[in-house]
Amino acid sequence: MIQYFAGLLNVILKSAMNYTAAKYFLLVAATVLVYFIFPKKHRWMVLLAASGYFYYAVSSRKLQLVIFAASILFSYGAALLLKKVRDGSGEGSKTKIKSRIILWTGILISAAPLIASKLGDLIVGSVFRGNLVEWIIPIGLSFYSMQIIAYLVDIYRGKIEPEKNVFKYALFISFFPIIIQGPISRFSQLRDQLMEGHSFDGKRLMRGIQLILWGLFLKLMIADKASILVDAVFDQYKDYAGFFILVAAIFYSIQLYTDFMSCVTISRGVAELFGIELVNNFKRPYFSCSIKDFWRRWHISLSEWLRDYVYISLGGNRKGKLHKWKNLVVTFFVSGLWHGGSFKYIAWGLMHAAYQIIGELMSKPKNYIMEKLAMPRGSRIRVWVERLGTFLLVMIAWIIFRAGSLEAGLHMIGSMFSAFNPWVFFDDSLYALGITGKDMAVFFLSLGLLMGVSTLQEKGVGIRAWFSRQNTVIRWGIYFGLIWGMWIFGAYGYGFSAADFIYGGF
Repeated sequence: MIQYFAGLLNVILKSAMNYTAAKYFLLVAATVLVYFIFPKKHRWMVLLAASGYFYYAVSSRKLQLVIFAASILFSYGAALLLKKVRDGSGEGSKTKIKSRIILWTGILISAAPLIASKLGDLIVGSVFRGNLVEWIIPIGLSFYSMQIIAYLVDIYRGKIEPEKNVFKYALFISFFPIIIQGPISRFSQLRDQLMEGHSFDGKRLMRGIQLILWGLFLKLMIADKASILVDAVFDQYKDYAGFFILVAAIFYSIQLYTDFMSCVTISRGVAELFGIELVNNFKRPYFSCSIKDFWRRWHISLSEWLRDYVYISLGGNRKGKLHKWKNLVVTFFVSGLWHGGSFKYIAWGLMHAAYQIIGELMSKPKNYIMEKLAMPRGSRIRVWVERLGTFLLVMIAWIIFRAGSLEAGLHMIGSMFSAFNPWVFFDDSLYALGITGKDMAVFFLSLGLLMGVSTLQEKGVGIRAWFSRQNTVIRWGIYFGLIWGMWIFGAYGYGFSAADFIYGGF
């Protein structure tokens, strides 16, 4: 037994650091312990030390660490300079020009690695990215760059004051639960929570553990199961058509949602162990009744960032519909480019812009048709018809998003409608893709649980509040049931390594 645990500890310590690894949770547990031992006013230092260690552990090259540190230091200096110019020169035109020069210089230099990465991919191609990522691009670049830009713009707009302590500012940028996959956080949201030490609260600690378990459940029981079928079809897309593509697209829509929500849920849970509340990045997006509604529910921290720092900065909807639509196109172009320097991501973003514009143009005819079909606004049938239509549009765009290239994505969409082969549901065709009957059963049972929880939440039922009211036997029975289920049916036991989080690649 001692040899078994010694071997297990050796595997853990030598494993890669990621959000589902035992090594990561050892770091979390150690940080929680030390955090509550330290005096309150110094507890932020514990978070900074843990964040620094985590970032060092996930970085493969020293140059990545240097570039990351340089981005922090330069944006820190630019913020202080912005405040100095603003406070010392009044509100004249010269002051505004100086402030704008400092702002744009700060943004361009701090976000230079992000710009180089995306434009390099777009112009030169994947060979550029393959060499660049290995040597230069820091981990979490797409997420922390957005936080830096928002921080500088908010100071320029006078919404926040810059942080004078460079180490506290470094903690905001590098906070380890969110550095790789977000949610993208604002300084005003995290400043007090990070810097002011929190008292130990057993109930809050358990709420954090609940989120962590739910996140692991989504990852191991749904997302990683769906990936088996998704990878088989998308990687050999020319061999499949009709319902094979449709099933793979549906599975990928579910995989992407549960994979990304899993990581953010784990991040929220880890942060809550320290008394820190992160923004909720998802509000049941596949319950959306329109594409506009979808973007109020999907990747909320990115959607709000794009709204506040791109769409509104361009003028929003203040100058009529044509300008509004132009601003939508630019905003979704930026969203696509943020996801990756590839024409497929840009096409995906522009598809969503087109969806919204066409949706506005068709709103009156659609409403008229719905009324004629005896489906008045708010009726249950109409709600489900709109949800299904929205999901299908989003799913088609996800095909472009997941495919190896824009050309491959267009080919898959075309081939999805080129064959009628519903018998794949009644023979062993799907199992030939590598997913076993047990995997399929686990996937659908877990998806059913997610659907049930999401439906209750959509109706306003507080699942966590209900859970907290249950007696100890029920609560701990659910805890152990989830852990046992993930160990047996999700993780497959000793030595298993979960697939990387999808959004970690952006």
